Parts: sequence; structure tokens; C-alpha cells
Amino acid sequence: MKTLKELYVKYRHGIPLLIYMPLYLTWFAWLEERNRRDYSIIHVAADDYIPFCEIFVIPYFLWFAYVAVVVLFLFFKNRQDFYKCCAFLFTGMTIFLIISTLWPNGHHLRLAQMPRDNIFTQAVTLLWGIDTPTNLWPSIHVYNSMGAHFAVMRSGQLANRKGLRISSGILAFSIILSTMFIKQHSVFDVVTAIALGTVMYTLVYRRDAVMAARMQRRMKKRISA
Repeated sequence: MKTLKELYVKYRHGIPLLIYMPLYLTWFAWLEERNRRDYSIIHVAADDYIPFCEIFVIPYFLWFAYVAVVVLFLFFKNRQDFYKCCAFLFTGMTIFLIISTLWPNGHHLRLAQMPRDNIFTQAVTLLWGIDTPTNLWPSIHVYNSMGAHFAVMRSGQLANRKGLRISSGILAFSIILSTMFIKQHSVFDVVTAIALGTVMYTLVYRRDAVMAARMQRRMKKRISA
């Protein structure tokens, strides 16, 4: 049986996660209360062409399990991959909090009345009752879905799990679509989250490869000179 010291040494890489999440949730809860009364409305023309489709509430709710399972898997399986995933997620989530603090935002996309009555519209109604239509930009559902999928694709432990990697991509894409189809986010929130995720992917996962390529080019120039 492992001692407390051995457990601490083995799992201490999870301390940043234990510190960051309460801070994030506290800050977010404060924003939800503060920004519900006065905020700038986010809306683009494309929002008006996206139909309401309540079945997408399924992947929307699956996001919570998806991100948590990926983070926990990396926590137990690969410390370096865990650090990279947390760096990706924490950076985007912090940027989101700062933006929402400096520029309170929201939307008026939600339906006044559900077009149908079924288990999915009831789930959406429940969601809307819990989550205010504020603090939307960029979409953390979109950004963290990208982060979870990038972590899966870059994980050495999952390199040979083609089916799992494909399933992760399908789920991440479904979650991204869900944010618009159940009127949780504007297209603007989604596009900007994708842009931020793309930049962060380069910084977190591609930086070493980019730096190595630059060094290789420099060495070739020196040799040829």
C-alpha cells in the first residue's frame, strides 16, 4: 500500500487543476450574476438561418463527460500530455473570463416558446433555466471540445485507437454544432472559439515542431554557406 508521500509524488501534477477549477467556477458564477442585467448583444446574420433542433441537446450535455474523461485519462496515463491539455484549456478559459469581465455579452436567440413538447425540448428548457444567455464569447463548449479532441489525437497511449480517435472527432464536431442548434451560442461565438483554439493548438502542440523546423532550416543555411 502506497504512503501519503508516495501518492503525493505520483499525483501532485493534479494540483494546478484543483486550484484552477474552483477559481474559474467562482469567477464564472460571479459573471453570471453580474452580467445578466446589462450586456452587449451578440448577433450575426447567419444566426437567423440556423434552425432550432432540440436533439442536439444530447451532445451538448455529453460535453461535460467528454472533457472530464479526457482530462482524467491524461492525468492517470501521461503527465506531460496532461500538462499540455490543461495549458490549452486553462488559457482559453481564462481569456473567456477576462473578455466577459471587460465586455459583458449575451444574445437574444432563445425561442419564446418551444415548437414541440418532447424529452429533448424539456431538456433544453431545463438548460435554459439554469444557464443564462450571457457570457458567451468565445464559446467554451466549442473551445474545450477542440482541446479535448486535440489531446486525444496527440496522446501516445491512443495512437493505435483509430476508432476512438474518430469517435472523439465526431463527438467534438457534434458538440460544436449543438451550441448553435439549441440556441446557446451565436455563430460569432463559435467561429471566434475555433480561431482561438487553432492558435492555441499551434502554441501548445505544434510549437516544438515549428521550432525544430526553424532550427533545421538555419542549420541547412549555415552548411550551404
